[in-house]
Amino acid sequence: MKAVVLDTDDHYRVTELDEPTPGPGQVAIRVAYAGIQWGDTMVRDGHFAVPRPFVPGFEASGHIVAVGAGIDARRVGAAVTALTTSGAYAEVVLAPATLTFDIGSMPLRTAAGLGWGAPTAYDLINTAAHVRPGESVLIHAAAGSVGTLAAQFARLAGAGRIVGVVGTADRADYAAQFGYDQLLLREEFPAKLGDEKPDVILDPVGGSTRTAGLEQLAVHGRLVAYGNLATYEPVLADANDLLMHGTSLLTYNSNLLSQTHPERLADSARRALGLVADGKVRVDITTEYALGDLAMAVQRLAEGTTHGKSILRVA
Repeated sequence: MKAVVLDTDDHYRVTELDEPTPGPGQVAIRVAYAGIQWGDTMVRDGHFAVPRPFVPGFEASGHIVAVGAGIDARRVGAAVTALTTSGAYAEVVLAPATLTFDIGSMPLRTAAGLGWGAPTAYDLINTAAHVRPGESVLIHAAAGSVGTLAAQFARLAGAGRIVGVVGTADRADYAAQFGYDQLLLREEFPAKLGDEKPDVILDPVGGSTRTAGLEQLAVHGRLVAYGNLATYEPVLADANDLLMHGTSLLTYNSNLLSQTHPERLADSARRALGLVADGKVRVDITTEYALGDLAMAVQRLAEGTTHGKSILRVA
C-alpha cells in the first residue's frame, strides 16, 4: 500500500508498505480521506516522541475492510470515521473499534473533517466548561477547526454572547460566518473587551494570553486550557486568587482521554457526529491536498495560514 512516512531526517516521503492486520479490538480501514490537525505539527517538530520512520495521521474516513478479534465481522464494509494513534496517511490504517464511528450516508469527505476536533470542541463547551444558557464565551483560535465548531456548539448550548479572537483580519472575515457576535484581533485582547468579563474562555494558546484570560474572567468564570500554540512556558495561577473570585482554571486533553476513558471520548464524538448529520453544526473543509503534498499542508498549518479544516485525499 502507499503511505506517507515521516523519516529520520524530518522529511515526508510517499513509499510502499505492507498493509497492516488488525489485532484484538481493532479494525482496518481503507482510507478515503485523512484529516490534518495540530498534532501533525507537534510530531514533525519533535514535541511527541515517536520512533522514526513513522507513518503519521490521526484521523481518517473510509470503509472497514477487516476486523480483529472481539469485533463484530458485520462491521466490514461500513462507512466510518475514526480516531487513530498513527497511520492515517496511508491506504489502510488500523483504528480502535471503540473510536471508529459509522457515518451512514454522510459523505466520506465531510466525515474526514470531524476528526479529533469535533469531540474536542463538543467537550470544551459541554463537559469541561459546562456552558450554561445566557453565558458569554470567548474562543481563541476562532478561525481554526476546533474554534469554528466550538462557536456552533456554544450557540446550541444557549450561550448569550460569543466572542472570537484571531490572528489576522482575513481570519476574522472567515470566522464571522460561524455565529460569533464579535471578533477581535490577537493584539486587541484583552484591551478591546473593556469591562466585559467572559464566563468561559477556551484557550489553546498559553503564555501571556492565558495569564490575561485568567485576569479577565467573570466571577465564577472558567478558563479551559487545551493546548500551547504560542509557548510551552508554564503559566502560574494563584489558587487563593481563583478562590476569592470563584474562577477556575481547567484543562482538557483528548489524547489522554482516549487512553484512559475512550468510551467518554466516543460518546462525545457520536454526539458531535449526530449534530453534523442533522445539519445543526457545519464542518467547513477549506483545503484538500494530495498524498504527496502533506509537507506543504503541515507547514501551512504550523504557520497559521490555513483556516477551517484541511484534509488529505488518500484514495
